[in-house]
Amino acid sequence: MSTSPETLSILYQDENIIAINKPTGLLVHRSPIDRHETRFAIQMLRDQIGQYVYPAHRLDKPTSGVLLFALNSDMASQLAQAFQAHEVEKSYLAVLRGYCPNAGHIVHPLTEEPDKRIVRSKPTAPQDAITHFRRLATYELDAHIETYPQSRYSLVLAQPITGRRHQLRRHFKHISHPIIGDAKHGRGRHNRYFAEQLACPRLLLHALHLRLVHPLSKQEIRLQAPLDQPFTELIKRFSWEKTSLQNCKLERLLNYNLHA
Repeated sequence: MSTSPETLSILYQDENIIAINKPTGLLVHRSPIDRHETRFAIQMLRDQIGQYVYPAHRLDKPTSGVLLFALNSDMASQLAQAFQAHEVEKSYLAVLRGYCPNAGHIVHPLTEEPDKRIVRSKPTAPQDAITHFRRLATYELDAHIETYPQSRYSLVLAQPITGRRHQLRRHFKHISHPIIGDAKHGRGRHNRYFAEQLACPRLLLHALHLRLVHPLSKQEIRLQAPLDQPFTELIKRFSWEKTSLQNCKLERLLNYNLHA
């Protein structure tokens, strides 16, 4: 489905819930951290479908992918309970610097990141944070970006079990494999190379898949969000299209196949 810049791609909709494929660079809702922003997913979706929406969870501004909303307050409460009980499975696709382990579990508590633009009464205590990940593919780029004449990267599928702010970005930094395009937790030289030489000036983190049991129908819902054009072109450049991803090949979720 092709969309205009001001139209959000709807992945699923019924009388109680709706899911979109959030583009990178779009805030979910108004934030004091980005006071200059005037476009928000909540308002755009509300205008698009003509009714109020309630975000069931959040995605960072630079993260793209599946974003779920409730269409009434009762459903919003039920979805919130499902997320809090870890009954919703979320899977993300990310590109990391270096060759990360084949698979792993990152168990590393996270404190809320302070921001000088937001006044808080007292610091918060560290919260448990758990991420599972599996390496899907690797690529060695013939480019001297930092220490070595070649640069290595990993494509990973990550599942955050908890939902802390910037969890995946901070956890992958913690194991010394930051996500490409992460301005705060990543590596500036690699970010600039991908933006300037590979035409990929975005955070390479995408909420690819979300699975939940519908609170009312009790039917399982599986939602998948295709990758955008910059991410798609990078996957093609690194020859990762044939990568096995859950029950399908990654190429089925690339942007260029939507218009074939």
